[in-house]
Amino acid sequence: MKIVKLDARLSNFPVQTCTRFDLSPENYTVEVQAMSAEKLPFILPAVFTIGPRADDRESLLKYAKFISAHDKQSNHVNELVQGIIEGETRVLAASMTMEEVFKGTKEFKQTVFKKVQLELNQFGLLIYNANVKQLVDVPGHEYFSYLGQKTQMEAANQARVDVSEAKMKGEIGSKLREGQTRQNAAKIDAETKVISLQRAGESDKEGIKVRTEVKVFENKREAEVAEANSELAKKKGAWTKAAQVAEVEAAKAVALREAELQGEVET
Repeated sequence: MKIVKLDARLSNFPVQTCTRFDLSPENYTVEVQAMSAEKLPFILPAVFTIGPRADDRESLLKYAKFISAHDKQSNHVNELVQGIIEGETRVLAASMTMEEVFKGTKEFKQTVFKKVQLELNQFGLLIYNANVKQLVDVPGHEYFSYLGQKTQMEAANQARVDVSEAKMKGEIGSKLREGQTRQNAAKIDAETKVISLQRAGESDKEGIKVRTEVKVFENKREAEVAEANSELAKKKGAWTKAAQVAEVEAAKAVALREAELQGEVET
């Protein structure tokens, strides 16, 4: 508990007076019955934690002047705080439709806090915390219940639509993937066939080249063999002719020798 002492600043008098008060905040529970622009009533249950603004001397002076003389939980303070909260909430609610209040609950609450704080400033009070519960219907005017049911039905319908769309997208995506898979497979098959034909053509070209080279080599060898045979035949002819000449020469030599010998015998 923090106690603050404010001087009365009566420096010209021998005796000065002072006021002591507690700075700890208090909780104030309210249930504001407000009405929208369409004259539809509703209840705003809330708990405000309110206390003196401890960080501002001017606010402390205001609090000391207007509030400190009363107990925090006194009817005077409770009625003051509750009156400010109810008044600002009702004024704000009267300027909004029920649907605006329902859809903008967060903004509505924040605006209420700001307006209430502006009024509390003149008493040196500060909202330290504020918790607002769910807006409640007044018996006989179940507007929020109907809106909640409507929202739930819309959400359920939207969920079914989303599921149907997701399912449809899934089926379409599956068909697209299946088609793409087939197209890719066909493309790969075609490319494979082209590559196979290219390789087959290259293989045939290589085979033709090899066979051509082999044929050229064989023809060359045959030509060389033919030339060798021709050369051999020529040599054989020359050899045969030389042998015949030699044989004739030998026969002539024998005949001549025999003639010589015969001549010698006759001599």
